[in-house]
Amino acid sequence: MVGRFFRRSEDDIAPAKTPARSILAKKGPLPRVESEPVAARPATPTEPADFVNERVELHRFLLDMINLTILDTMQKEELHNELRPFVRAYAKDHNFPLSAKELEKLIADISDEMLGLGPIEPLLADDTIADILIVGSGRVYIERFGIIEPTKVRFKDEDHLMRIINKIVASVGRRIDESSPLVDARLADGSRVNVAVRPVAVDGPQVSIRKFSKKPFSLDRLVDANALVQGMADLLAAAVEGKVSMIISGGTGSGKTTMLNALSAYIPHEERLVTIEDAAELQLQQPHVVRLETRPPTLQGLNEIRQGDLLKNALRMRPDRIIVGEVRGAEAFDMLQAMNTGHEGSMSTIHANSPRDALGRLEQMVGMAGMPMTQQAIRAQISSAVQMLLQLTRLRDGTRRVVAISEITGMEGDIVQLQDIMRFVRLGVDGQGKIIGEFRATGIRPSFLEDLESMGLRLNPHTFDPSKRL
Repeated sequence: MVGRFFRRSEDDIAPAKTPARSILAKKGPLPRVESEPVAARPATPTEPADFVNERVELHRFLLDMINLTILDTMQKEELHNELRPFVRAYAKDHNFPLSAKELEKLIADISDEMLGLGPIEPLLADDTIADILIVGSGRVYIERFGIIEPTKVRFKDEDHLMRIINKIVASVGRRIDESSPLVDARLADGSRVNVAVRPVAVDGPQVSIRKFSKKPFSLDRLVDANALVQGMADLLAAAVEGKVSMIISGGTGSGKTTMLNALSAYIPHEERLVTIEDAAELQLQQPHVVRLETRPPTLQGLNEIRQGDLLKNALRMRPDRIIVGEVRGAEAFDMLQAMNTGHEGSMSTIHANSPRDALGRLEQMVGMAGMPMTQQAIRAQISSAVQMLLQLTRLRDGTRRVVAISEITGMEGDIVQLQDIMRFVRLGVDGQGKIIGEFRATGIRPSFLEDLESMGLRLNPHTFDPSKRL
């Protein structure tokens, strides 16, 4: 069967005649492939071949051959029939060790890429990739294990890239053009997408995709990844179940949303949750979740719905907890009001480099609401609403760590009192450039520990002993 495919002449593998819907962009016989041969990765007996690198190279070859303008109008089976001779020829020229079944699978994968998100489909399917960064039509970078590296993926031209971008943003009811050149969107799996196009993007469309794992991270998986230790995980799990309101703080790419998803697993399933986000990406595992998403303004600048509007509406929806994907502005005031008025256990994330910086940013954002409040009144609101701050950091070696678990204990004069319960201490760097450090308890027991114990949530007392290893 395989030999019959690979011993045919060039004329035998020419594309079938298709009257008006041929996928060919260029007429004439199928050209020889001039790209460098790609060594196919052999499959193990228990693992079928996925040919990720080969699919990328094959896609690059096909981009120069196909007519993209009719691609979206074709049915999957029709596209399979058109692609078959091209893929056979490419496999023959590159000596792929493919069986008939593997050849059909490769054809199906390529058609899925063309009907899906094109050249980046293999990257989206790779679970080791955390970020996909598209810089114009000719360059695509990925982040894998904390390191950014270039790929061989490219788009045919800027129009091809814009076709993929429009497919992404249209699926979530957004739009992007010269009058609205910036957009936040999401993929079907919840992965976060940010797009900037001309005129603000000088060198062509810029796309950043923050991928989410198909299997959501749990606290146990984060412990295994050394993002925190078991003692810290036990404290956080008990705090979430015991309705301790908390803010997750960190820089870009530090894992704030991943941590929020992991912590949400410990919210009791009988509670009603309302989530508020700019682009819905939280993956909560409770059965009773109401998901709300902001809406950008129309071309006329009308009908915009902000996070603050959704927060005010959420208070009328009888939530047990409100979870805000990220606070960036005046909605911080409404979030603090919710935490102070019977919605204990609410959570949110914030961009900040330390727990103290997070408090300062919260104070500034509450001030943006324009309420006639003194600085001391704002700080009193924060200290009574938020009980715990969780600080995450992406270190220089690309690893992500929970570097501090801190508690807000109240006010002393006009200063919010903040104390670290546990923290990550850096000790040096090893020969491979990896940061060496250890997680330590400070010896301070959180003031809400008695409340947790009254609910039956007991923690090992050694968890807070600085002489014991966490």
